Amino acid sequence: MSAQTDTPTTLDARALGVTAVNRALRALPDGAHVTLSEVRGAHNLGVGLTNKIQITIDGNTGYYAAGLCDGPDFTINGSVGWGVGENLMSGVVRVRGNASESTAATAHGGLVIIEGDASSRAAISLKGGNLAVAGNVGHMSAFMAQAGTVLVGGDAGDSLGDSLYEAVIYVGGTIRSLGADARTEDLTEADVTRIRQMCTAAGFDHINAGNVTKVVSAKQLYNFDALKNQRY
Repeated sequence: MSAQTDTPTTLDARALGVTAVNRALRALPDGAHVTLSEVRGAHNLGVGLTNKIQITIDGNTGYYAAGLCDGPDFTINGSVGWGVGENLMSGVVRVRGNASESTAATAHGGLVIIEGDASSRAAISLKGGNLAVAGNVGHMSAFMAQAGTVLVGGDAGDSLGDSLYEAVIYVGGTIRSLGADARTEDLTEADVTRIRQMCTAAGFDHINAGNVTKVVSAKQLYNFDALKNQRY
């Protein structure tokens, strides 16, 4: 049989179970496109993958979908539980619904797109990845975000960017309150370009790039001085 014939195009998550589904996904060749059906809110779907494949998930998922991945692109036709795209290294995770807590937590690379709203602690401890949310984000979003970019098309809840490091947050709507050591800053031409790039990548057309609030670190909580801490 040819490799094309051997490659599945649909995996029934209910019939196979999550472990078997993830094993089958890991075995797919680069370039494959597969759809997961009958997901019924299953947890841990599509985790730990490094092959460059396209995965469509039809339905709502539980927690930690598309986590720990370095290669595949996901389209999730539903809403997701906690920690979607956690520790993502590369690839795109598109959610055509809402997301629960800790979206894109600790993501080092790639892009997570939420076409609805994201709950609290979105982009917590972000480490270089990118998060684009069409709607609102909850409280403590981008808490301790270290690097990367967060784009919010709607409003942000309390304590946005608390203990922020070098990540940058753009908010199209209102900000209920800023967290400790977060401050607003005027947009530059580079910021407007970056916002437009993220809107294009995410497919957002409702954000006015020139009318966005930029949030960065005030750097008052930095307590490590490389020169003072040199050891001889």
